[in-house]
Amino acid sequence: MKNIVLSAVAVFAMSSFAVAGGDIAPAEEPIVDVPEIVEAPVDAGLYLGLGYGALSFERTVTAENHVEGITYTYNPDLSMDYDTIMFQAGYKFNEFVAVEYRYWKGLGDEDITSLDNNFGGVGSADLSAYGIYVKPMYPVSDMFSAYALLGYSVATYEVDYGDLTGDTDKDGFSWGLGAAYAFTNNVSVSLDYVVVADASYDDLLGVDGTEYAVSNDTSVDTVNVAVTYKF
Repeated sequence: MKNIVLSAVAVFAMSSFAVAGGDIAPAEEPIVDVPEIVEAPVDAGLYLGLGYGALSFERTVTAENHVEGITYTYNPDLSMDYDTIMFQAGYKFNEFVAVEYRYWKGLGDEDITSLDNNFGGVGSADLSAYGIYVKPMYPVSDMFSAYALLGYSVATYEVDYGDLTGDTDKDGFSWGLGAAYAFTNNVSVSLDYVVVADASYDDLLGVDGTEYAVSNDTSVDTVNVAVTYKF
């Protein structure tokens, strides 16, 4: 009899649990919000720029020896300042490095004294230059960055004395330092100083069968301000 009562109680308990269980919702897995990962845009692309440059040309030439008692001087000191227009084209790989091509063109000619003091007369001189650079950059903030220019350049100096014309190229290592401010992701303004050419050489110049020891020291540098647009 005792076993029968226990069995009845067990059946009743199980029936009650089954009925009550019908009102219990099944356990749901918690919903976890996974934040969307948004990749920062890569600051890269082609850019073009147009600017103004204040260019300075300095040259010192000395010649030792003489012709029949006449001291030979080949325009020993020449200093000219040019207003230039500057064109830029570059590609920015990221916010830290770019490559850039620059071209400077003098706006107008500068009057110069005689190419050779023994000839006399006044001529004019025109100057243009170009260079290609690696451009390391450092982003100081989201809008302001500093940069350097390291590369190779050629400065061409052309003179015109009427019947006597000629040009001289100065090429070699070129460097510069500057800073840029970005108004938007595409438009920025920059200010920099660039040593376009700094060349020195010694040579022998033959005149009327006589050789002269000539020393030439030429420097070309420029301060530039430009507006660039990155595509």
